[in-house]
Amino acid sequence: MNDSIPGGNLFAVVGNPIGHSLSPRIHQAFSEQFNLNISYEAIEIPQDDFVTDLRGLQQLGYKGLNVTVPFKQQAAEVCDRKSPRAEDASAVNTIIFSANGEIAGDNTDGVGLTRDLVNNNSVLIKRRKILLLGAGGAVRGVLPSILALSPANLTLANRTVEKAEKLAEDFEMVGDIIPSSFEELGRDKFDLIINGTSAGLKGEVPPIPAEVLGINSVCYDMMYNLNNITNFVQWAQNHGASRTLDGLGMLVEQAAESFFIWHGVRVNTAIVIASLRSQR
Repeated sequence: MNDSIPGGNLFAVVGNPIGHSLSPRIHQAFSEQFNLNISYEAIEIPQDDFVTDLRGLQQLGYKGLNVTVPFKQQAAEVCDRKSPRAEDASAVNTIIFSANGEIAGDNTDGVGLTRDLVNNNSVLIKRRKILLLGAGGAVRGVLPSILALSPANLTLANRTVEKAEKLAEDFEMVGDIIPSSFEELGRDKFDLIINGTSAGLKGEVPPIPAEVLGINSVCYDMMYNLNNITNFVQWAQNHGASRTLDGLGMLVEQAAESFFIWHGVRVNTAIVIASLRSQR
């Protein structure tokens, strides 16, 4: 705990592993825009001690936390109340510690993705054919926000089709989802292809046919790499995607929404994204 920071201005991102996180740099840049004196650090929590350590940070006087893998579902379970978007996603990436001891949870992943796509990069989602790859926690967190923008249709493809079918069932009250395996994708063309898998962590890409790319297809990787392009972006470029984007903007935008929840101010995300990209 940083004794130089006034009480109530302690924040952190928790996960495992967490050493690679850009979140402290991002929140420091946000705070400088408003001359706020806050502490924001990255804290690695053992995988079997999440609830204990979370309450420990609450007792130490932390005001809020960002939560990353693998704890987003556990965070949702420990919260006393959750926002509608956190309820929809069944996952929490933003925690607010109230003065009365209550723990509130929100999920800013989906709005982070859609703001980066629509606001920062002018990518259309409404009435467009969307292919979303993966069926894990990252995809669960963004599905409601994508469906809220009324795509023409949304196909959810996963290596194990049963997981895609389960997500389609879970979100049937939010919007229609077409579940598919990678092999079943065939020759259908999509306007926007979003990679929400963790294949890039292994240096791989989802085994999807190049035929899913149309003449104007945009490919978006929810992962990012400050030092190089991601594997999925490289695949998309090699197979003729019209545009390729990585997830750095999503990371900054979801952080900006968390910052707004905690501090009530809207930051200029464009200059932070540009600054991070310039350091490549």
